[in-house]
Amino acid sequence: MPMTARQIEDAIVAALPGAEVELTDLAGDDDHWAATVTAPQFAGLSRVAQHKLVYAALGGRMGGVLHALQVTTVVPK
Repeated sequence: MPMTARQIEDAIVAALPGAEVELTDLAGDDDHWAATVTAPQFAGLSRVAQHKLVYAALGGRMGGVLHALQVTTVVPK
């Protein structure tokens, strides 16, 4: 069973407190998502390091319960 938007958002916010998460279901199947994550924890990090934080928040679910996630990260102003 795929992860719901709520489950994805909850996992990211739990790992990155204060993060804002916007999710778009790219295929209408709850299995291919685009996420824009705005989090203060991204300040001073490379884009790759920012993405690693998001993927780490999802634990081992990437490629399994969560098939695809396109990530855009933003440092809040």
